[in-house]
Amino acid sequence: MLTDVDPRNLIGRKAFDRNGTKLGTIDEVYLDDATGVPEWAAIRTGLFSRDAFVPLEPSELIDGTLRVPFERALIKDSPDFGVGRHLSPEQELQLYHHYGLDITAPHSPDIMFGRIAGTEDDPA
Repeated sequence: MLTDVDPRNLIGRKAFDRNGTKLGTIDEVYLDDATGVPEWAAIRTGLFSRDAFVPLEPSELIDGTLRVPFERALIKDSPDFGVGRHLSPEQELQLYHHYGLDITAPHSPDIMFGRIAGTEDDPA
């Protein structure tokens, strides 16, 4: 669980899938607006590829790298929302469903989720 990690320290770290296959480098970290907890990482999957969103909750930081407990193919097929923008609640739901993750606490549709760590609305 990565809730106690400073999200700025994740940027630039390498990420690997469940089999140890390199996914790429963490480009951005998205925080839950309600809690400020790091929730998603955008991983640059290649020189000319897009960023793929991965959930931080089941992932682990091991020896300075992010270990994501999913197969590379599933990660590469994740919904493409672009980076540098806020994730809407609908986009977050799509990501939760894509990874087969349960949503334990229902989110209010009024709350905006997924702001980028280090942006001006970041209280840290």
